Amino acid sequence: MKTDYKKTADIFKAFCDENRIMILHLLFDGEKCACRLLEAMNITQPTLSHHMKILVESGVVNGRKEGKWMYYSLSKSGLEKAKKYIDYFINEGK
Repeated sequence: MKTDYKKTADIFKAFCDENRIMILHLLFDGEKCACRLLEAMNITQPTLSHHMKILVESGVVNGRKEGKWMYYSLSKSGLEKAKKYIDYFINEGK
């Protein structure tokens, strides 16, 4: 497996914060508006924006703008890529 270390680090960075893990859980049942994510969490809008930037840049979450609102959903391909890296690390040790 050819490894882009920066991209790999970005993917794992997405999972290294309890707020980002909570966001991922909130997105399990489908796309959510940023306003709904804010309602469910005890964080400010700038903090949410920071976390969403990391999640979207990692490829684990998709973001789309509709009017003045941002909508977010899990990226199946991004999550598959994270799974492949974990599988690679597990299987390389054998």
